[in-house]
Amino acid sequence: MTVMTAVEAAGLWSGLLILLMIALAFRVIANRRKHRVLFGDGGVEQMTVATQAFGNAAEYVPAGIGALILLALTGWAPWVIHAVGGTLLVGRLIHGVGLSHGKGPGPGRLIGMVLTLLALIAAAVMLIARPLLA
Repeated sequence: MTVMTAVEAAGLWSGLLILLMIALAFRVIANRRKHRVLFGDGGVEQMTVATQAFGNAAEYVPAGIGALILLALTGWAPWVIHAVGGTLLVGRLIHGVGLSHGKGPGPGRLIGMVLTLLALIAAAVMLIARPLLA
């Protein structure tokens, strides 16, 4: 078994994050079919939840994927990419599950958002620090 490069690690986590986005999109599609809603949420709570879970991921995942790629390209070690990517994926998963299980700010949503923001903040600090420390 070969050691994964930083770019390969970024590709791994990016691929997993894309699969999460696809799973969330399929939830929206399934709810649209089930409730016969073509646009918006049709006033159906399950539609609102599904579209919000997808929308939240759509807001944070692209920035995370971009950060993973840039971390790899700027020379950060593969373990750094795995730490950021894993934290981001777990955060988005926990947030999505938490959002699906009730209204209001529950522990899943809170933990998921904290992990998501920690991953993005860590990536931002590393991307800013890299050229300053070179």
